[in-house]
Amino acid sequence: MESIGVPWFIVVRYLGPPLFLVLVGGALLWWRRPPRAGLAWTALVVNLFAATLPFLWIGVQSLTGEGDLTVIGLVMTLLQPAVVVIAWSLLLLAFVGGPREHSDATEVEGAEAAARTPQNVG
Repeated sequence: MESIGVPWFIVVRYLGPPLFLVLVGGALLWWRRPPRAGLAWTALVVNLFAATLPFLWIGVQSLTGEGDLTVIGLVMTLLQPAVVVIAWSLLLLAFVGGPREHSDATEVEGAEAAARTPQNVG
């Protein structure tokens, strides 16, 4: 990383929390699988990608020499937070959204349980 002008401690500082989130979130997803686990995994990976965007941009700048354009820098400055918002929105959707598919068996079981429940007619 020093070859593109970024000290290692900066890389660890910016990539450490998203990597930790992927590890702990992955363990939680493995332990307690939500209805939309694929969407949750996508959110974790997109969040990690968002953390790597500044370093990818610095690498592209050093390889191409196109880093002096203000418009490209502005787009990259706005792109990284937008990708983070997308990642957290996906994670929220994965856990707040209802189950993907409804089975008829649970509806029948729910109807039978309601029929067996005593009613106070009194």
